[in-house]
Amino acid sequence: MAENSESSDVIVAGTGPAGMLAALAFARAGFSVGLAGPAANRADGRTTALMAPALAILDSVGVLSEIEPESAPLRIMRIVDGTHRLVRSPVVTFHAGEIGERHFGLNIPNRVLNSALESAVRQAPGIFWHESLVDGWDIGEAQIAARLADGSALAAKLAVAADGRNSPARAAAGIRVSTKTYPQSALVLTFAHTRGHAFTSTEFHTENGPFTQVPLPGDRSSLVWVMRSKEAERLAALPKDELSRIVEARMQSMLGKVTVDAACQIYPLSASLPAAFAKNRIALVGEAAHMFPPIGAQGLNLGIRDVQQLVEIASNNRTDPGSAKVMAAYDAKRRPDILARTGAVSLLNRSLLSDLLPAQLARSAGLGALAAFAPLRALFMREGLRPGSGFFSIFSTVREQVRR
Repeated sequence: MAENSESSDVIVAGTGPAGMLAALAFARAGFSVGLAGPAANRADGRTTALMAPALAILDSVGVLSEIEPESAPLRIMRIVDGTHRLVRSPVVTFHAGEIGERHFGLNIPNRVLNSALESAVRQAPGIFWHESLVDGWDIGEAQIAARLADGSALAAKLAVAADGRNSPARAAAGIRVSTKTYPQSALVLTFAHTRGHAFTSTEFHTENGPFTQVPLPGDRSSLVWVMRSKEAERLAALPKDELSRIVEARMQSMLGKVTVDAACQIYPLSASLPAAFAKNRIALVGEAAHMFPPIGAQGLNLGIRDVQQLVEIASNNRTDPGSAKVMAAYDAKRRPDILARTGAVSLLNRSLLSDLLPAQLARSAGLGALAAFAPLRALFMREGLRPGSGFFSIFSTVREQVRR
């Protein structure tokens, strides 16, 4: 174990949104936190759609009020079959009002989210931020220590690995990970448009992946366009005016004339799943615990549930929040949610890429059922927001009818 370590209850490795939120949530629960990592990239041009339960967590740590004015509510979400295949699916429209919600969530610019979380971390008592990367880990029976690149060290009972898809902490814990590389990349950009979006997000399904428009404040939207990697590189290199015309045509001019911002980013897609979500005093959250294509606004929402449930379990085991008992409890708690979400996203992505008629029929049948049956649509929406709540609602309705 490292000598002369600064001690705290919890070490959080990683200063992306999941890491900063983990530090804030643990501090709010009464734990002292050693946070390791440089300040987040404020030039990140992406946006993140966070659903209502995730927003409640942001509110609990005091950052929602700063984020909300610069974000756009998601009141309607729509799926449109934009393929040219023999079997096509009907349009499916989800209204938050159908399940008694004002909105499904907010679409937040990453620079706004990162800035708000960073400000809250710097002001929070009980968080000691070391703006240095972790160089290595020393895992002992009673505690764990992080050796930092600046020569200092942190020691604690529990370490939270929020250090991304290639997580060094995960490797130090001895957790194997299976990774799949996709032949796709996501082209990410923002654009202005001449028609209002009515706070509606539209996901066009194409033969090469989803094309997802998400509203921003004013007559602006963000776009995540999944396509073959070579095509993403070709489009990113086009003059802005030409790319604007292509984006407008792809979305059938539903928002009028489109003007793409000068900067766009390309992110190669892959998926990874670890063999365990906690081991040897290291618990995985965010992309260290799960990574998959950007479909259905699942990524950070799933990471926030990681943080929430880890804090709950650790709070019930304060004497030793990194014990084998806590590791096993966290793994068991997160496994069903993570496997279900990653499996669903992977299945949908494969169905879009497949030219096989059975895959097209299955996707069309599923979306057709959602379009036709309001109760099924409500179940889908509730499950998307809060896992388990859709089925709970059905059982509650059945019990109420039995009582009558």
